[in-house]
Amino acid sequence: MITAFVHIACTPEKLEELAEAISQINGVTEVYSVTGDYDLLAIVRVAAIDELPGIVTNTMLKKPGILRANTSVGFKVYSRHDLEAMFSIGME
Repeated sequence: MITAFVHIACTPEKLEELAEAISQINGVTEVYSVTGDYDLLAIVRVAAIDELPGIVTNTMLKKPGILRANTSVGFKVYSRHDLEAMFSIGME
């Protein structure tokens, strides 16, 4: 399971509309409104790294109102929760 974190800066009037639209994209598991330099944080979980460009670049970042974005891919999770097991059901 590959997890990517997409920080998104958007125009204020599009924030709620964008958050809702992004949350409906296949592969996006969560969207948070956040403080700081960005307005939204989308968490994308996919089975293979080559799925990310289609979701992030070709779908998510083409939404109107996005000013800029920064994507980070997680290497290893450190957690008390078994997130891998939760999100890998049916992925085999």
